[in-house]
This record gives sequence, C-alpha cells and structure tokens, in this order.
Amino acid sequence: QVQLVESGGGLVQPGGSLRLSCAASGSTLDYTAIGWFRTAPGKEREGVSCIGLSDGITHYVRSVKGRFTISRDNAKNTVYLQMNAMRPEDTAVYYCATSRIPEICGTPSLPPPAYGNWGQGTQVTVSL
Repeated sequence: QVQLVESGGGLVQPGGSLRLSCAASGSTLDYTAIGWFRTAPGKEREGVSCIGLSDGITHYVRSVKGRFTISRDNAKNTVYLQMNAMRPEDTAVYYCATSRIPEICGTPSLPPPAYGNWGQGTQVTVSL
C-alpha cells in the first residue's frame, strides 16, 4: 500500500505562489490517479485537481482553473500542485490521495470518497 506525504505549505500573501508536493513511497502501479483536496475551516473537504497516472489527463475545479497547475514527476514518484494568484479563500489544509477507479480524473467532479491513502496534509494560509 502506498503512503503519501504532502509538503510545501506555508503563509503567502494574496497574489503570491506556492508549490505543493505529494511524494509517494511504494508503487503507484495499482492506482489510476492522484488528486489534491483541501479542507477549509468550517467546511467539508473538496476536490481541487487530479492527474491520471497513466495518461496524464488533468482536471481542475472551477475555482482554481487558470491559477493552479498539477503535474507529475514519475522518476521521483511525486505529484506537484503549483498555485499562483492565490486568494484568501484558498486557505485550507491541502491533502493528496490516490484512486483505483478507472478514468476517475476524467469525470466532472472530484469526489473525496473515490480516493484513499490520504496524506497528513499541509497547511496553506493566504493572508496579508
């Protein structure tokens, strides 16, 4: 079973950038996608973006499209989330997770129940 470790969070001013990393230990061959999710204070966990591990297909929720970019480095077994033009509403704990469901990243939504192997999360705070 793969283990995921997120890193790269921190405090950034509005309009700034951060790059999150999701490092996988163990083989990801049994999984079809890795997704990024976030939990803001007082809110439910929501999907942010995902990437297909075999086809590289990507998906973004509307609130981050054009600002966030997901990518992968297969040699390092790591998925990244580049976050630009950040807003206070991006403040949350960010998690990555894996899915075994075929073509899950091609669907319109990013349902957290379709994912597992959750990491411990990394805090992102956007504030002056």
